[in-house]
Amino acid sequence: MQQLDTPLISDSQRWHGRLELTYRKDAQKSQIERSYHQAPLNLQRPFYPEGSEVCHSVMMHTAGGMVGGDRLSIDVALQPQAHALLTTPSAAKAYRSNGREVQQTIQCQLAPNSVLEWLPLETIVFEQACYRQNFRVELGQDAIFAGWDMTRFGRSARGEQFMQGEWRSQMEIWHQGTPLWIDRQWLPGQPDLWQSRHGLAGQPVVGSFLWVGRDVKPSKVQAVRDLWQTVTDESSEIGVSRIQLGLICRYRGPSSQKARQWFIQVWNLLRITYLERPACPPRVWPL
Repeated sequence: MQQLDTPLISDSQRWHGRLELTYRKDAQKSQIERSYHQAPLNLQRPFYPEGSEVCHSVMMHTAGGMVGGDRLSIDVALQPQAHALLTTPSAAKAYRSNGREVQQTIQCQLAPNSVLEWLPLETIVFEQACYRQNFRVELGQDAIFAGWDMTRFGRSARGEQFMQGEWRSQMEIWHQGTPLWIDRQWLPGQPDLWQSRHGLAGQPVVGSFLWVGRDVKPSKVQAVRDLWQTVTDESSEIGVSRIQLGLICRYRGPSSQKARQWFIQVWNLLRITYLERPACPPRVWPL
């Protein structure tokens, strides 16, 4: 019997979705200059909860989830001084596959003095899913990229673990032709990697938060570490490191909510420090 939460899709029904966005800034207002979408990707109407200088946009996957063979492509370009915040209204889902891979490619071009905040909710990678994401950011002079990526392996509320399947992630941050951060991760679904300290250590959620484009002083790195103490989660592990023109935070633990809670605090601290404005969590996020 076919399981309703694991759709079986023929080749003719595989999605090849696209989303292309260009932002510009005119008269102190950041706005979308060009928008193109191809199902199942789409975009809600932009909104401005913190004034006209920051354009909040919500990306949607209207099919409800990704299956093996799907290809998704997102291209974002910011013109000089534009400021955009991109998020999603719900977690993404990568369903189990018969061996075919879901591929998502994200490319972001940031012109000088622009700011992109990439803050989607987590991706849930089901048991037996095959998922690959390639993410590349090109930073112009004095541009800032702030973004996170959170992944939950298996539907842990059901007791599901990631024992079969494959997850790959590659992220690259470049600054005027120079690589600042290249991070390649690979996790095959195996019991030993689920339990290994060099794998998931029995934890279903991993996440990374990046702030790139400004030099971050050691005192600020320590302040970010100290923020974790307010989360009160003894079962998780975190790490904070300086990188060229920025920092990276890592999370491994049982809760995507705890990861997001910490990342929001880090985002707020760095936003106030470098952009002189507090964090403004999008209204579509769950409480």
